[in-house]
Amino acid sequence: MKHLLYLAMCFLMAGSVTVKAQTIGVKPVIIDLWQNGLPNTNGIESQGYDDSKQNFKPTIYVYLPQIKSERPTKAVVVCPGGGYGGLAMNHEGKHWADFFLNEDVATIVLRYRMPHGNCDVPQSDAYEAIRQVKNHASEWNINPDAIGIMGFSAGGHLASTVATHAKADVMPAFQILFYPVISSDPAIRHNGSIINLLGQDASEAQLNLYSNDKQVTDHTPRAFIALSDDDDAVPPLNSARYYTALKEHKVPATMHVYPSGGHGWGINESFKYHTLMLAELRAWLHTF
Repeated sequence: MKHLLYLAMCFLMAGSVTVKAQTIGVKPVIIDLWQNGLPNTNGIESQGYDDSKQNFKPTIYVYLPQIKSERPTKAVVVCPGGGYGGLAMNHEGKHWADFFLNEDVATIVLRYRMPHGNCDVPQSDAYEAIRQVKNHASEWNINPDAIGIMGFSAGGHLASTVATHAKADVMPAFQILFYPVISSDPAIRHNGSIINLLGQDASEAQLNLYSNDKQVTDHTPRAFIALSDDDDAVPPLNSARYYTALKEHKVPATMHVYPSGGHGWGINESFKYHTLMLAELRAWLHTF
């Protein structure tokens, strides 16, 4: 009976989040990441930025809580997915802002450049996004030691790359991964994402370096992982291997595997377990 009452409360709380999310409508502050020049290139920036051609100008969309908290808040940098060939900026990006703002978490949605075989490009954009948040932490009432990263599919690969490769000054405090690409193992990898990131002729050393389950250490940040058991785009073993590596290194982690839903549901209400997923993510955010 107590278990049933707890589940009922979770659904009610998540339902209230959905209702509030329709009424906030906070407009973001939009900041170009590299105003003093790019640190590297994917080879197509010179053609002129054009979203319709997946030539994205590296930008962050900053959503801040409307009511300033007494204490600095958490923040999350959100990396939409798209196979390292495009960006699902809405249901895996901007549409998450209202949910996080309801939880008093500042939301920074990252529009990052596609790699076109230069794996440093999206990483550098993600690192710079974290630096920008740290640099504005006082102004934005953000705790600089509570900045996390979130990613979906290939964006989950980017987020987990940051979480396992970043230097101390840009290491996130937590990671949230939805149906993430993790491994370059041919048996379970998402070919499109790995090829777009590393090219057709990646060396074994490169493939191992960007199999992020192999890069977990004792210092990798805590993780929330969510996916569907019937995902036939990015096999669930990607998440399972990452979760296993985290636990081998005693990193706090939770993994939620939903019975169905496939791939790419993001914050879409059409996902059968949408309400439950939000309740579980909400509960996890308040554990630290």
